Amino acid sequence: MLRPLLILCALAAAGCANLPGRDFPRPAPVDLVHGPNTALTQPFAAAAREHNGASGFRMYSAGVDGLLLRLELIAQARSSLDLQYYIFHGDESGRLITEALQHAAERGVRVRILVDDAESVAGDEQLFALAGQPQVQIRVFNPWRYRGHSGLIRGLEFAFSKTRLDYRMHNKLFVADGVVALIGGRNIGDQYFQVDPEFQFADDDVFVTGPVVPKLAGTFEQYWDSEFSIPSQALTSRHKGDTARAAKLAQRVTPAQKASTAGMNYQDKLASGEPLASLLTNAAPLSWAAAELACDSPDKKRVAEGERTGSLMFGAVAKAIRATNTELLMVTPYLVPSPAELRLLSERGAPQRRVRILTTSLEATNDPLAEAGYTHHRVALLESGVELFEVRTHPQSGHGTGQSAKMTRNGTYGLHAKLLVFDRSGTFVGSMNYDERSRWLNTELGLIIHSPELAAQIALRFQAMTQPASAYSVTLQRADPQASPRLVWSTTEQGQPVSFHTEPARNPWQKFEVRLLSLLSVDREL
Repeated sequence: MLRPLLILCALAAAGCANLPGRDFPRPAPVDLVHGPNTALTQPFAAAAREHNGASGFRMYSAGVDGLLLRLELIAQARSSLDLQYYIFHGDESGRLITEALQHAAERGVRVRILVDDAESVAGDEQLFALAGQPQVQIRVFNPWRYRGHSGLIRGLEFAFSKTRLDYRMHNKLFVADGVVALIGGRNIGDQYFQVDPEFQFADDDVFVTGPVVPKLAGTFEQYWDSEFSIPSQALTSRHKGDTARAAKLAQRVTPAQKASTAGMNYQDKLASGEPLASLLTNAAPLSWAAAELACDSPDKKRVAEGERTGSLMFGAVAKAIRATNTELLMVTPYLVPSPAELRLLSERGAPQRRVRILTTSLEATNDPLAEAGYTHHRVALLESGVELFEVRTHPQSGHGTGQSAKMTRNGTYGLHAKLLVFDRSGTFVGSMNYDERSRWLNTELGLIIHSPELAAQIALRFQAMTQPASAYSVTLQRADPQASPRLVWSTTEQGQPVSFHTEPARNPWQKFEVRLLSLLSVDREL
């Protein structure tokens, strides 16, 4: 007990509200060794000329494909790799990507990694062994002072500096050689790539090439140069063991056990260079369209308060929502709208506009507090005319889920994708949930892509994921016009329709926990 008390005293004495490492000298930039990578540009050159000024996009919903794309792009990179993630776990997939980055650095590729510090767990620090490479720089956004993994100490530090530590970087971005990018909702970790039997998240990556890529790369530069982005050297003690740790990483070879047994042909695809090979041979054609960058500035709070100039992404998304005339589709794992955001969904510029939302069910949630916040808004959403669906943790069909039938049988399925479709003519893909945290407390990144083709693909996936075999349809029932409405969850079991008048849950404790948490007034935090 003495050691935690000493740590807490040290944190208090250091002034927890101050950004640790802020005055640490920034290491000199790493020069690019190689020139342009034609292997990543030439395959798309003819189509780019044909679609003058447009960018090319292709969506990947299978988690294993998201992992393979990253590994294959890292192997293809010649000059630079820029990675920006909210979570970069040290599990199997995180280690595979770390080792691939190590090999890229050995080839002379400049590697820059920017990670958030909110949800790191024991083992995630394996990433920092990369900093032993001359070509690698790692920065941490708005870090904790305490570098361990005691939940008690982290919680107490958060209590001391809530105003600072509540502000997080939620962006997800991968840029290779400044010419191709991956953007979407996925973090780095086994559950996000759908290879972990304990839990799998439905999510998406969009492969991007063309003129919007330099704009995405520009957002990385803004965050990289931000005062909130602290060099990893300022946060870790430097000692003789660092060299040994880097050398050990150089020799490490992680077997892809989970990925190979997830039922999505990981080894066969890896051996044939898929899915990247099909992109580079045009066997997997791109959708070419104009796109708008929607991004928060690194210092979003002060921009929102008018203290600094910058960009806020929600305005662009709200404008696109408001402009829909016939149909709005939304996929968001966390649905905790503010009154203004609720009105945005219920406003009917065109009376015939249909609004359908897929979100997380109680039984499928990984965040009881966010689920508790969502329960406050269901009735208002339904009364406004929104059609509401909640993804099941055990979908009866794998169609549209992004995972194999083998993984589907585990019954540990959840939602993490963040998608919008506007009138089947355009779509939003990015990191933003439709909740107050994404609006006020997280920085976010996304693209509004004006592609009917991509919108149609996402709409088909939405249709598959909202089938009764995979999701609950949530409706209101009034037995008496004077009585309060009751919620009904409709689905199918073994092919037969069934309705529940009490909310389905994994167990009674889960239901009790969410009901208890729903008594808290913390929507702004969710």
